Amino acid sequence: MDGTLVDTEPYWIETEFALAAEYDGKWSRELAMELVGNDLITSGRFIRRHMGIDLTPEEIVQRLLDGVVARVRHEVPWRPGARELLESLRVEGVPCALVTMSYERFVAPILAHLPAGSFRAVVTGDSVTRGKPDPEPYLTAARLLAVDPAACVAIEDSGPGATSAAAAGCPVLVVPHYVDVPPGPGRAFRETLVGVTPFDLGLLPDRDLPQRDLR
Repeated sequence: MDGTLVDTEPYWIETEFALAAEYDGKWSRELAMELVGNDLITSGRFIRRHMGIDLTPEEIVQRLLDGVVARVRHEVPWRPGARELLESLRVEGVPCALVTMSYERFVAPILAHLPAGSFRAVVTGDSVTRGKPDPEPYLTAARLLAVDPAACVAIEDSGPGATSAAAAGCPVLVVPHYVDVPPGPGRAFRETLVGVTPFDLGLLPDRDLPQRDLR
């Protein structure tokens, strides 16, 4: 979701800096970029260690969610081409799952802006035991859709997310945004989702061309 469907990373960063200012902690954009794609508790531990504030990782996560949810209720910043591709998949009857390390209470207001049925399954960070880069989130999504992970295509913007999807057996379309994602088996790259069609996604399971660029 974050960085692929919506561009909420600035909301997270603003909230992190606000938290640091409130508790006289230390923070930087470089540190913030290290959190992209990680599950929230891992991020909470990282923030506690590097920001130097006296809150538990769980308390940090809840404070971050408070700030980001308030911002997203005001405005949802969609990524270029994401809603259009999602609508095309819905029209074609392709079952889709949202796989995000954000928690359900942050996901809900975003889903409320999409047509009913856009996602047949939703996997959030608070619904799995092991978050990205572990394969559990994508394996869970495939199970909920009742499909083989190899028959799915994952769309990701981060290294942890691409690693999670590939480890689950999904071909991955990587659309980097804030952080670079290295090449790897089963990964194709594109600069944007603008113009990507369901047919394009159907090319990705061809493992003879794991690095194929759809541009």
